[in-house]
Amino acid sequence: MDFSSTSEDEAFRRELRAFLEAEWAGGTGDASVDSEEEFLRERAFEQQLGARGWLTLGWPVEHGGQGASHVRQAIMKEECSYFRAPAGGGPGGQATGLVGPAIMAYGTPEQQRAFLPPIAAGNVTWCQGFSEPDAGSDLASVQTRAERSGDAYVLNGHKVWTSGAAYAGWIHVLARSDPDAPKHKGISYFLVDMRSPGISYRAIEEMTGRAGFYETFLENVVVPNDNLLGEEHRGWYVATTTLGLERSGMLRVGAVRRSFDDLVTLLRDRRQRDGAPAHKLAEHRVEIEIGRWLAYRVASLQDRGAAVNYEASVSKTFNTEIAQRLANTAVNALGLPGTLVLDSYRAPGGGLPAFTYLLTAHWTISAGTSEIQRNIIAQRGLGLPRG
Repeated sequence: MDFSSTSEDEAFRRELRAFLEAEWAGGTGDASVDSEEEFLRERAFEQQLGARGWLTLGWPVEHGGQGASHVRQAIMKEECSYFRAPAGGGPGGQATGLVGPAIMAYGTPEQQRAFLPPIAAGNVTWCQGFSEPDAGSDLASVQTRAERSGDAYVLNGHKVWTSGAAYAGWIHVLARSDPDAPKHKGISYFLVDMRSPGISYRAIEEMTGRAGFYETFLENVVVPNDNLLGEEHRGWYVATTTLGLERSGMLRVGAVRRSFDDLVTLLRDRRQRDGAPAHKLAEHRVEIEIGRWLAYRVASLQDRGAAVNYEASVSKTFNTEIAQRLANTAVNALGLPGTLVLDSYRAPGGGLPAFTYLLTAHWTISAGTSEIQRNIIAQRGLGLPRG
């Protein structure tokens, strides 16, 4: 498979880098927002991307995109994550990478007209209401209920790990609409206004010191029938579309490249000449390049119209585990100062190495654990039986 970029793609990469250097002052690399100030800053930046048509590069022109290739879209994600910049209408690209494609694939014309233009313009933020206290990696076990009531559904349930719930305008929710149906059936997919009566949320303080994740509670939340995405009771099949996109891994590629480059700079500045971490850095550099091309492989397959399944799981698993190994190397190579948190006095890199070490702890868990991904790879990639 040929992964070489076209001259047009590389010209776009250079243009995008120049824009990011001029317009984005940097961040922590955490996809979730932790304050109103941070939210407004990211919203303004994404609106700049939207004005240039970059926020939804790969979308069809009729839906507000530029009809660009998946590879061009991957370049966008890689460079934005390298600069620790947002690029997707919500944590992890919820709007542009997950909700938007699902609406294009399964939405009615009315839903497409209502929901897609604000996403393309960067005017709306989405969060995800999938996971529950007893339904994370085993997502088909969701117990949030959706009961028909006239021309609406009434939702009741408890979601968890809802990134950016306090700042999102909308949430896409999986709820069980037929409790008697088999596990993967009887689930429906809803587009829910976060201002709806009955929605509340509670911040989850993370070990990074931030609170980007939330528990979300739905108590008799009324959702119009028009906000059902896809067919009733067949929301699982809509959800699998978004999950495959979430696991492609490109957002992690740029982040890991940046962490590596920052670590090399820090070690040079500290004039460490004993060469102790040199072999580890060499190993990581090779791993990063492999992970990068695994992610571009997913984009290349999409451009060819091929089904992407286990390939996304390979990329997600490999790149998130690289991130953890590199973060561990960074903290050890920098010694005790490397454990100082953000903005601590004389913390190397402003405390980002320690912050990244803590941040990457959940990367192998969110969007499907590494164990779940390995099951997918074994069964769908290698054709092994369920054990």
